Amino acid sequence: MNTDTKNAVGAERVALAQRLIALRGKDGLLHNGFLKFLMQSENVQDQLRARASGTTVLGIKQCALRKVILTIPPIEEQRAIAHILGTLDDKIELNRRMNETLEAMARALFKSWFVDFDPGLPKPLADLFPDSFEDSELGEIPTGWEVKTIGDLADVAGGTTPSTKEPAYWDGGTHAWATPKDLSALSVPVLIDTERRITDAGLSQIGSGLLPKGTVLLSSRAPIGYLAVAEIPVAINQGFIAMKPKTGTSNIFLLLWANGAEEEIVSRANGSTFLEISKANFRPIPVVAPSATVMSTFDRLARPTYERIVECARESRTLAALRDALLPNLINGDLRVKDAERFIGRTA
Repeated sequence: MNTDTKNAVGAERVALAQRLIALRGKDGLLHNGFLKFLMQSENVQDQLRARASGTTVLGIKQCALRKVILTIPPIEEQRAIAHILGTLDDKIELNRRMNETLEAMARALFKSWFVDFDPGLPKPLADLFPDSFEDSELGEIPTGWEVKTIGDLADVAGGTTPSTKEPAYWDGGTHAWATPKDLSALSVPVLIDTERRITDAGLSQIGSGLLPKGTVLLSSRAPIGYLAVAEIPVAINQGFIAMKPKTGTSNIFLLLWANGAEEEIVSRANGSTFLEISKANFRPIPVVAPSATVMSTFDRLARPTYERIVECARESRTLAALRDALLPNLINGDLRVKDAERFIGRTA
């Protein structure tokens, strides 16, 4: 069993793969919902890590798992704790499903306008689109639109990693500094924070400096294709291509274009150890560019959907932080259930 905190309470009967262990509380003694959160507590995680074995991937055997010591309160208090923490998890899951729907809506709008060229809009919006097509290197496109390169629509930049052996670049850092790992964990393409921060001295080592809010980030290697819009000013390492939209270009357009153009982007990558798309190979990628009016109208219509995605992501981050703060205090008995319920009531 991997010791990561990927615990779940199953609602249906399932068959387990060989690297999974099922835990089920005994009736009247251990509540399954409480057990889920108990397994995520620092004390239990420390015990799991201490009893884990393996060279490549740590795991724990059933015989070792049975020796883990659990401290549990009365069953009614277990149920109350599980309800409090489960309520927060439920809201986070609701936000995740909401964002899935919102992302699908944004992708559908982009495809309708800029791939199918069939917006299906009522007047006067429909009048923004030409009623004829012309040939281009990318096939037929609406008359008056152009084939441009991504470098025409955005300033393309890369980053670097300041020496990790120099404490002055890292200790007490205040500037967000992103790696592809920060994007790999995102459920939505919105970067709100980073795992590490750098100092002014560290920032001075990065040629692209602090990229502005609204920059579109694309992981350029290992793997290619993680995407996010930076909702904070951020510096980046060498594993990115950053797209700073030029005047008249919507960053939502760039995000959705990159999402749909992954195959084209990867086809221009090279490398022996792992594939990487360079800035030189990325900038010339052709893009069907609409008129300025269509671009601005698309941004105006898509922006509320995107902002709702950001709002849900921020709320989920806050709820997760609250859950993680309450978890050890409730498990250890340092916080009373009624006090936690009142606190959540005030923050809801």
